[in-house]
Amino acid sequence: MKFILSTLAAALLTLPVFPAHAADPGTAAIEAIGKINGMALACEQPAISSRARNAVTSTAPKTRANGEAFENATNAAYLEQGKGAPCPDAAALNTALGEAEKNLQAAFPASR
Repeated sequence: MKFILSTLAAALLTLPVFPAHAADPGTAAIEAIGKINGMALACEQPAISSRARNAVTSTAPKTRANGEAFENATNAAYLEQGKGAPCPDAAALNTALGEAEKNLQAAFPASR
């Protein structure tokens, strides 16, 4: 019985702590761009940060939920980067942002 309870507890602890709407492809794409934005801000890459913000504002619908998803992901990534993680180079951030932009455009095709 203890084994079952400890296994169940371990399984529950490995579940993502994201809200239920994070499974939505649009929210996931916005959060991915927010993460890149936070890293770019922390790593002093203003051009990449500007491109990330522009991608979200020009592609995703302007809703409170979308704005909060972007801001929360940006803040979390910025704080995580501040814990001493090495900064990715500009080329790696640009590549990641390109992929994230494609996912965002796929999630919000009517907004283009």
